Amino acid sequence: MRLSRRETLILGLGGVAAAALPLPAMAAAEEAIAAFTGGATPGTGGLTLTAPEIAENGNTVPISVDAPGASAILVLALGNPTPPVATFNFGPAAGSQSASTRIRLAKTQEVLAIAKMADGSFVEARSTVKVTIGGCGG
Repeated sequence: MRLSRRETLILGLGGVAAAALPLPAMAAAEEAIAAFTGGATPGTGGLTLTAPEIAENGNTVPISVDAPGASAILVLALGNPTPPVATFNFGPAAGSQSASTRIRLAKTQEVLAIAKMADGSFVEARSTVKVTIGGCGG
């Protein structure tokens, strides 16, 4: 079978495009979201995600989440090889439904937080963080 230059170019570009798609990470993120929400669609409002706009080093990116009335908050880094970062659970004796931590980001990406509210509804908040030096071996 002989390939023309055009066919070779098309096959090469198709291979590059397929390799560039982060399908396994996105599938893992979708599975984690579905498991946390039970398939419900999250709304907006009632959840605050605070993350820096630019992170000098992806190894230690400070974030905080705050959702008054939440029973749990899930944090995901959508561009990481393993998107689920943390789950914070709040019991009835919790003084506030907020948490802060430092996370590792592989590259510039979107950080997503989903909160399960006391009434069973879900809300989400997103923030894009530009990473200058990747934290997952980058």
